[in-house]
Amino acid sequence: MTDQRTTPDGTDPGVEDSHATVRVIEDLAAYRQAVAHIAAGHGPVAVDAERASGYRYSQRAYLIQVYRRGAGVFLLDPIAIRAEDADAFAALQAVIGDEEWVFHAASQDLPCLREVGLVPRRIFDTELGARLAGLSRVGLGAVVEELLGIHLAKEHSAADWSTRPLPQAWLVYAALDVELLVDLRDEMAERLERSGKAHIAEQEFAAVLTRVPKPARAEPWRRLSGLHTLRGQRSLAIARALWQARDAYAQAADVAPGRTIPDSAIIAAAAANPSSKRELGAVKTFSGRASRSELDRWWAAVEEGRATTDLPSVRGTGEPSLPPPRAWSDRNPAADRRYKAARPAVVARAEELALPVENLLTPDTLRTLAWEPPSPVTPETVADALAALDARPWQIEETADRIAAAFVAAGQADEPGGESAS
Repeated sequence: MTDQRTTPDGTDPGVEDSHATVRVIEDLAAYRQAVAHIAAGHGPVAVDAERASGYRYSQRAYLIQVYRRGAGVFLLDPIAIRAEDADAFAALQAVIGDEEWVFHAASQDLPCLREVGLVPRRIFDTELGARLAGLSRVGLGAVVEELLGIHLAKEHSAADWSTRPLPQAWLVYAALDVELLVDLRDEMAERLERSGKAHIAEQEFAAVLTRVPKPARAEPWRRLSGLHTLRGQRSLAIARALWQARDAYAQAADVAPGRTIPDSAIIAAAAANPSSKRELGAVKTFSGRASRSELDRWWAAVEEGRATTDLPSVRGTGEPSLPPPRAWSDRNPAADRRYKAARPAVVARAEELALPVENLLTPDTLRTLAWEPPSPVTPETVADALAALDARPWQIEETADRIAAAFVAAGQADEPGGESAS
C-alpha cells in the first residue's frame, strides 16, 4: 500500500494535511455508538493510548484510539467516559477481547489500558515485529514509511495529552497512529513469514502479555541524577527526605515530579545542608516551578533529613545485583572467562539471524547465567537454566548449545595445561 494523495505538482502533502477533521468521543451515548460500530467491523483491532508522561505523575491514558476495518477510527476520552460510568470499557472489552489487538510498542500501552479494563488476549506488535524482521529503524513513522511508503510526521509524540481541548493537529496525529496499523501488521506478518521468523514473533508477542512488571525499588530516591556527587550520610538523608517530599507532592497534584523541583535542585540543597529556610531559599541552584511557592514543604524535608537518626547507607541497600562486567576479572575470574567466551557466540548468532542481540538473548540473562552456571554444564542444563530465567523456547533453541560450548571451553582454560595455566 502506498499513499496516492499528492498535490497538482506531484509532491506529497503528507497524510496529516489531507486528513478529515477528527473529534474526540467524550460522552457515554456516543461511546456506546462507537462500540456498536466496532462490533460491526471485521478483522484485527488497532489500539493505541496517549499518556502525559513528563507532565503528569500518573501514567493513565488520556486518549484511547481504536481502529477496525469496516468500522473506522474512534478517539475515546477515557477520563470523561468513565466519569459517567466507571465500568464503561467493559462493553468495548466484550466486543474486542477475543480479537487480535495490533499495537506499536505494546508494553508502553498495556498498563494504562488494563487500568480501564481493556485487556487483550492476543496481540501483534509492529514495533517488536520490526526488530525481529531486522529493520534498522523501528519507530512507527520509520516503519510505516519503509513498509507502506507513507510519510508520517511524529512531532506530537511528547505532547501533554491531558490538555483539553486537544488541538486538531494532535487528534489527526493520534488517529493516524492506529489507522495504518492493520495494514502495517499485514505487511509485517508477511515479511516475518518470508524470513522464517513468524514462530519467533508469536512467542515474543505472547511473552509481552505475560511479562511480570519489575518489583518496585526498595530505595527509589537513589535514582536521583547526580546523587553520586554527594558526600556523607547526612547529605544522603537530606536528599532522601527531599525526594520523598517531592514525590508525595507530585502525586497529590498529579504533576510530573521534575516539574516541581528538578533533581539538580535536590542535590544542590542536600550538598548545601542549609541551617535555615532562608539559607535554603538563597541556594541559587535550588530552582524549579515550586521551589519558592512550596518552600515551607522543602524546608520541612531538609529539617527531617538533618535530624533523622536513620541514616542511609553510603553504598545503598545491597539489593541483589551482579557487579558490572568490568569488575568480574577481579571478583569472579571464572565467570569473566565464561561471559567473554559466550558473548561473541551469542552476538554472532544474532547477526546470522539478522536480529538485535538483545532480542536473541538479553544481556542480563547471559550475565546471570555466566555468573552462576548450572553444574554440570551441558546443553540440557543450560537450556533448563535459560528457561528458569524466562527465555523463550526459540531463544533457548538458538543459544543453549552455543553457550554451553563456550562455558565448557572457558572452563578448560582453568584446568592444568589449559590456556590460563602458568
